[in-house]
Amino acid sequence: MEEHHTKYVFVTGGVVSGLGKGITAASLGRLLKARGYQVTIMKLDPYINVDPGTMSPYQHGEVFVTEDGGETDLDLGHYERFIDENLSVNNNATTGKIYWTVLNKERRGDYLGGTVQVIPHITNEIKERIARVGEKSGADIVITEIGGTVGDIESTPFLEAIRQFTAEVGRENAMYIHVTLLPFIAGSNELKSKPTQHSVKELLSFGIQPNIIVCRTEQQIPQEVAEKIALFCNVRKEDIVQNLTAPSLYEVPVMLEKEGLAKEVCYHLGLINRGPDLADWISMTERQNKAEKVVNIALVGKYVSLQDAYLSVAEALRHGGIVNDARIHIDWIDSEKINSDTIAEMLKGCHGIIVPGGFGDRGIEGMIEAIRYGRENLIPVFGICLGMQMMTIEVARHLAGLTEANSSEFTPNGSQNVIDIMDEQKDITEKGGTMRLGVYPCCLNENTKVREIYGEELIYERHRHRWEYNNAYRKILTSVGLQIAGISPDQKLVEIVELEGHPWFIGVQFHPEFKSRPNRPQKLFVDFIRASLEYSEQNATTE
Repeated sequence: MEEHHTKYVFVTGGVVSGLGKGITAASLGRLLKARGYQVTIMKLDPYINVDPGTMSPYQHGEVFVTEDGGETDLDLGHYERFIDENLSVNNNATTGKIYWTVLNKERRGDYLGGTVQVIPHITNEIKERIARVGEKSGADIVITEIGGTVGDIESTPFLEAIRQFTAEVGRENAMYIHVTLLPFIAGSNELKSKPTQHSVKELLSFGIQPNIIVCRTEQQIPQEVAEKIALFCNVRKEDIVQNLTAPSLYEVPVMLEKEGLAKEVCYHLGLINRGPDLADWISMTERQNKAEKVVNIALVGKYVSLQDAYLSVAEALRHGGIVNDARIHIDWIDSEKINSDTIAEMLKGCHGIIVPGGFGDRGIEGMIEAIRYGRENLIPVFGICLGMQMMTIEVARHLAGLTEANSSEFTPNGSQNVIDIMDEQKDITEKGGTMRLGVYPCCLNENTKVREIYGEELIYERHRHRWEYNNAYRKILTSVGLQIAGISPDQKLVEIVELEGHPWFIGVQFHPEFKSRPNRPQKLFVDFIRASLEYSEQNATTE
């Protein structure tokens, strides 16, 4: 491998999963960017699925969609929100994707009849993908998170690949950060370092000596415990970084800056430790903490038992809250439990209703009931993807008299399918990566609320869908007040609907949550929270 000026940081995890490797990597990216370095982040996932696009939200949480249409791990959402950079499909690779590429090369004869093995063929493919991200992004620093924990069988090729990669680019150009758990034993009232020691020992068995150990803990780490970990794990005491649980995700970079994480990374990579410019970020977190108004948003969905299924939606709502100096309280409402008898009690006290995306007919009648409740009671209603389609069905049924209105996703032979499969999707049978994916333009029509919110005529938003508004019903739906507010440039695809005479009733076919950042919130979410606040103030005496 040719010498490359890009520096590489590899983030591994130990002891248990779910420690926040992704947030640690994203926070480090923010801190290095604040020092004037160009940063990108990638995720290597050990599962055999080619991508998470066909995985159940209960298994994997949300599927994050990049500008170029990549269906990726939700950690890429954290990366984008923290470093405020658009990533690509290349920033996420899975075991499945790696093997798929290698096997296709083998079928083409690229290996000239040689025996194809994990080493060197699989590890070479992993290394090539890491290097490619550095080359294509032109970044000064590539941070790569390895999914899972050290010791997982499926992680082995990735660990071997990053060991080789570091040897090839030189230790002055690459380093390792290991994130571990420091459990607190209440009975003895002490933090235990032994799991961290064992985790590092496991990492060493792969030939990887961590440069920095980030310790996730609920308690302050005593000096003697930090010194003990440094001694047993063969790192400097300065390289034991405490990572306490923070009140908000966006406070983690500031906290890790105080702990010296970025300073030590600069030390190990031979980079100048410039003074970070975190003024805007700190101002944003302080504004979030000072917010006194509370807005209750009912998130009506079918996957609410795993909140990660709607991670970007929840974060975008919080971003909208920051600008409006409001704290967002999300009521996670299971749409399967909503009916005409339960609706009033389930949505009692909510100031805004949001219905996010999803697939399948489970729980859709509850979504429609929630939308109707919001429409009739003049509560702000925001529909995203499936939510927009349910808004269209609700208006068709209850305002346009189309009592059989539905979607061809649920009733393929229905007589009044106001939502239909997209023409280009009709002959597609394979599920993976075949939807309308990635960024597309949308023209905003004059004299609409969305045109006023965006302040521009042409916008670009990310999509992930197969079904769309059925153009055969445009005339009847617009006649009852469901305006076509946004449309594709060729006038074929209805992207946004809004209801005349309602304070805030907007449905969008795209996923605006994917482009929202804490320091640059998405405009629809900002205005939805503004409208919800307004509703809250107007109804304060009646609640």
